[in-house]
Amino acid sequence: MRYHDAVERTTLSIPGPLLDRLRSIAAERRMSMAELVREALEEKLAAHRPAPRSLGIGASGHRDTARQSSDDRPEPRPWR
Repeated sequence: MRYHDAVERTTLSIPGPLLDRLRSIAAERRMSMAELVREALEEKLAAHRPAPRSLGIGASGHRDTARQSSDDRPEPRPWR
């Protein structure tokens, strides 16, 4: 992807020490700070794993459900 074709500008608030590190690393790697920020964002977003959407669907709202179910075990049904 060529960034200059589909780039949108944004403003970031970055603490001074972090900005100093950004400038230093960008200079060391001979790239713009914008390139370095894009690269870091790409790496971070590539590693993102969204939480499963199914967690909590069967939540009963009771905190002792597991204990109750272990205390009130039904009689096993005959298999024949």
